[in-house]
Amino acid sequence: MELREIEIFLVLAEELHFGRTAERLHVTPARVSQAIKKQERVIGAELFKRTSRSVQLTPIGSQLRDGLSVGYRQIQETLAAAVEAGRTFTGELRVGYSAAWCGNLVVAAADIFRTRHPHCVIQFRNSQMEEPLTPMRDGLCDLQLIELPIDEPDIVNGPVLFTEPRALVVPAGHPFAERATVSLEDLAQAPLISVTDQPEYFLDLHYPRRTPSGRAIPRGPSASAWQDVLALVGAGKGVSPTCLRAAHYYSRPDIVYVPFSDAPPVHYGLVWPATGNTAKVRAFVQTVHEAAALEASSA
Repeated sequence: MELREIEIFLVLAEELHFGRTAERLHVTPARVSQAIKKQERVIGAELFKRTSRSVQLTPIGSQLRDGLSVGYRQIQETLAAAVEAGRTFTGELRVGYSAAWCGNLVVAAADIFRTRHPHCVIQFRNSQMEEPLTPMRDGLCDLQLIELPIDEPDIVNGPVLFTEPRALVVPAGHPFAERATVSLEDLAQAPLISVTDQPEYFLDLHYPRRTPSGRAIPRGPSASAWQDVLALVGAGKGVSPTCLRAAHYYSRPDIVYVPFSDAPPVHYGLVWPATGNTAKVRAFVQTVHEAAALEASSA
């Protein structure tokens, strides 16, 4: 007797009505009748007494119901446990982030993720500006929320999660500090402090060598850590682009954040190793999307 036939028999034994049984199981009454007749042929005895007014279990039917119901319930409980185990992740998930506001988002996502997968431990890692993808490539990080673009053959890019307006960090005494906005053309008037060990496509977007009109942008010193960039700007060594939200997290008395009037926004997204595209990672990616949507709706 197949599992579906057992289910039909047990539901009919409970409902004692072919129509209601068919409705519960989303089949036709004829399908129910066929299944019961097949079972009766195999067993060699009637399982139900049928009249125009009622359906009743026979003694053999009652005996079969009592014997099958326990085993069927165990099968259902075992299947449900297996499904739940498949949906629940255990072990560890290591999540990296590049900036404080990225950290806020992944922590919010982790809170949601833990309610769904309480046996999964989330660890956080603040990535450094210098070689930010190294932890993932070394197997120390499973995925990361980072500034885009990332164009690497061994790294999977998720879609853009959010964008931030771009700003220029300038020394407090610089003429730009008195302005409401700056433009990309203004970059030709001050040394640009950049970061080290970044791919050319990243530097071309965030630390360009020429303005949109083609004017050369003078190069200032470079640094491998964000706090070092701010120290150089504060010391009057140049200016450096960032996103405007950085002003709320990295304020100092010797620097000023001035919004760009014409620069494209900074895009942020999740990336993870191509060899680590697991169900757990994909589930956390979806959770971060949910957390980002909640954050955007409450802004």
